[in-house]
Amino acid sequence: MESRVLGRQGLVVSALGLGCMGMSEFYGPGDEAESIAVIHRALDLGVTLLDTADMYGPFTNELLVGKAIAGRRAGVVLATKFGNERSPDGAYLGVNGRPEYVLAACDASLARLGVDYVDLYYQHRVDPSVPIEETVGAMAQLVASGKVRYLGLSEAAPATIRRAHATHPISALQTEYSLWTRDCEEEVLPTVRELGIGFVAYSPLGRGFLTGRITSDAELASDDFRRRNPRFAQGNLEHNLAIVAAVRELAEHKGGTPAQLALAWVLAQGEDIVPIPGTKRLRYLEENLGATSVVLDESDLAFLEDRIPKGLVAGDRYPDMSAVNR
Repeated sequence: MESRVLGRQGLVVSALGLGCMGMSEFYGPGDEAESIAVIHRALDLGVTLLDTADMYGPFTNELLVGKAIAGRRAGVVLATKFGNERSPDGAYLGVNGRPEYVLAACDASLARLGVDYVDLYYQHRVDPSVPIEETVGAMAQLVASGKVRYLGLSEAAPATIRRAHATHPISALQTEYSLWTRDCEEEVLPTVRELGIGFVAYSPLGRGFLTGRITSDAELASDDFRRRNPRFAQGNLEHNLAIVAAVRELAEHKGGTPAQLALAWVLAQGEDIVPIPGTKRLRYLEENLGATSVVLDESDLAFLEDRIPKGLVAGDRYPDMSAVNR
């Protein structure tokens, strides 16, 4: 698999990464054995970037990833996140960016992952009660101590990104980006490109919707968090199927699947963008990685721009948008 560079500090990753969140929570029940097999297969096929967070599970996703990479650490670019604080019983305690919490959260993640350092450490959500300079200052201490190699932010506003980057170089900004989520193109993407920060696109398959496999929320497990997502709500979902129809039409023309076409579109948006599709199934992993063989020319991109213009999607991407773009 080809590699891409995130930021100007030397972070090199595979062009497609693997999001591990759904292996432990949010997308219905998982199977640890198959999830570990998915991670192993991804590494075998050239994926280097694995993405997790302490709040996934909570905490259990880092344990799973740590178990999967035991003995294979040298071939992994390991990314995890802090900031969405949860208790062991799963209760949400809020966003925490206090310096002392940053340091403690990193030590806890390292212990769960079974590693001495994390390659990429993100602030998962910005804490509006703590100056970003203080949070990133603590993250910089982790770099100085060798516990973290590169720093990242997730769902941060342009002004916050600038202040953070002035405190310590930020290598990657992680934000939702796909054919049905393009708001980052207005200000966030231009900002990180100006500053030389890489862009990691999470949910590049629209939380699975762009694969064409979801036509009703009744198909989702009872504990699937998409049941609370406005874009999957009755009325919005039916409207959004027009997006899937366009993706499927072009995918058939190109000889690929809708998932591959959707990922190929994100890959085509720039060499500084790395999508991290998540899956807990081997068959979907291998399908997703086939996106690197789908080449979109100018006419293909124009077709998608015409059929899926910005603003076509119905519904916000979260039930509560107050925690993003801070």
